[in-house]
Parts: sequence; structure tokens; C-alpha cells
Amino acid sequence: MLTYKNIILGSNSPRRKELLKCLDVDFQVDTGNTFQETLEPDLTPCEVPVHMSLGKSHGFHRPLAADEVLLTADTIVIADGKALGKPHSREEAVDMLRELSGRDHLVVTAVTLRDSLREKTVSDCTRVWFRELEPAEIDYYVDTYKPYDKAGAYGVQEWIGYVAIGNIEGSFYNVMGLPVHQVYDLLKEFNVI
Repeated sequence: MLTYKNIILGSNSPRRKELLKCLDVDFQVDTGNTFQETLEPDLTPCEVPVHMSLGKSHGFHRPLAADEVLLTADTIVIADGKALGKPHSREEAVDMLRELSGRDHLVVTAVTLRDSLREKTVSDCTRVWFRELEPAEIDYYVDTYKPYDKAGAYGVQEWIGYVAIGNIEGSFYNVMGLPVHQVYDLLKEFNVI
């Protein structure tokens, strides 16, 4: 596919790299950033990924050239109105999965596309239902897959996605970390493709 600007992915996420590659666009990864991932106390859970995605975009370590476009993103899991980010320990990962077990939750991903003249942020929301998980299943998943780099302590494309998810309402790829249908539309809107 023709690209008219150089796309920069401001993320080291293997999942985001994989999903962006699936759009058949060339891009480079540059994660140089000065943004400190802190949250304002008055943000609602759905506003968190928008705040983080914009912060990552504006914290990019250098000005963008006229032929460059920067893509940043952030994903969060919301259960009972509470935002679940990335777990910082095994205990926190186990607690998050216990909280998600046997119920539904929301996965919200925000994406910011910015060039030297403009920016736009969009977000997508997907509802995911987990079956009841046994404690041994949670322990196995956390100890085997170490989901410390994943919002809500799980990756939909990993073992737990196969055995625990009974239903998804919305974009599967959004749960992976990038709503590629929206990214494609943004790239077209910015005349990147």
C-alpha cells in the first residue's frame, strides 16, 4: 500500500507492532518520550486512556518533521467502574484476574495520531465476558505468561483468552491493544495512505 508520510509508532508493544503491520503500512518504532505516566484524580476510567495516549504523543522526544506522523495508544480495563492498568506484581496480577473472573468488563483503547499540523484522538470500547476461573488456572496463567505488561493482567491472544473468554462485544483487536479499523480510518484522514 502506498504511504505518503513516515509513520512512527511510539510504542514497544509487540501486539501493537503486529497489528499495525497487518494494515500493510511501513512504520518505524521510536519510543523516546518524556511523558510521566501519572493520572489526574478527577479523570473517569474512560478518560484515562485518552489522557495517556495524548500525553505519550505530546511527550515525544522531538518535533515531528513535515513528512512524519506519530501514532500513540493506551489501553485500560474497566471493572465495576474501576480502572485496571498493568499489574506491578504477581499478587496484583492474581487479584485483577480474580476480579475479572465470572463477569464482564470493558476494554478501552485510545489512539492519538499527530503530525506537524494537527492531531486527533479516538477511542474504542469492547465488552468482554470471562467464565469463572479456578484459582489454579489463574496461578498457571500468571506464572506461565507473566502478564505484567498488559492492562487487566491478561492478553486476549494468549492461553487465558482461549479458555476464559466466552463472549466479546466489539473489536477483538481493540482488546489486543489497537483498534485497527479506527487506525486505518485515521491514516486515511491524515492522508498517510
